[in-house]
Amino acid sequence: MYNTSCALSTLSSLAAATILRFPGCCLLASKAPITVAQLHCSNNIIAIRTLCRRPMTSISTASRATSPEPENLKPWLLVGLGNPGKRYSGTRHNVGFELVDFIAEAEGIPMSSISFKSCFGRGSIGNVPVMLAKPQTFMNASGESVGAIVSYYKIPLEQVVVIFDDMDLPFAKLRLLPKGGHGGHNGMRSIITHLKGSRDFPRLRIGIGRPPGKMEAANFVLRPFTRDERVELDFTFQNGLEAVRILVHEGFDKSATFVNSAKSLEQFS
Repeated sequence: MYNTSCALSTLSSLAAATILRFPGCCLLASKAPITVAQLHCSNNIIAIRTLCRRPMTSISTASRATSPEPENLKPWLLVGLGNPGKRYSGTRHNVGFELVDFIAEAEGIPMSSISFKSCFGRGSIGNVPVMLAKPQTFMNASGESVGAIVSYYKIPLEQVVVIFDDMDLPFAKLRLLPKGGHGGHNGMRSIITHLKGSRDFPRLRIGIGRPPGKMEAANFVLRPFTRDERVELDFTFQNGLEAVRILVHEGFDKSATFVNSAKSLEQFS
């Protein structure tokens, strides 16, 4: 599980590289030594889940980082939705927080400050400036934070990416859309309201599946993940990280193509 605290501790030290090829995904390289690893082998896949809490760095991003970027770029705003506090940490409703933490760790962006009612960090992905935010207003008031950031920095809405959980997608499935409604998600409803009703901003949805049996949705989204689900979710986070890297460097269409063609860990079994 990735840390969802505002005060992120010093990141894990880096050393040798490990290169893996996931069929249907990007070519990945890890800068971190695999001190403890679980090797899962099934027919055509070998997936290593590193427990050193350090996401892998893509070779495609490494090459992009060396290319010049236009000066005075408007920053991208990457927002992960969730609820603050230990009670909600690691629950399904907080996968947006977790993916933002994953991105922050991979790109070396500290999120130790509180600004605009958010855990907030500024840095870059390659040479592209980005801001990361995890609203601390609780889910239903997320727009208070997002609206304030967008207004203050005058960020174009097409560069505001909201990452959140979605019960209408199969578990660990990603879906990147250029715009749309709130789909019944209260965090998204709040954001649309505080962006003056505009729905024209990208969103990266993370599938958490449907409640079992007759379980209420409100109870289901506050359930933690099982150990097996966590393994699959870690794989999804790596794909989400690569999708964001492609998005800020190469545009929405290429990122959406990557997301929609990426296979889940279960599909390799």
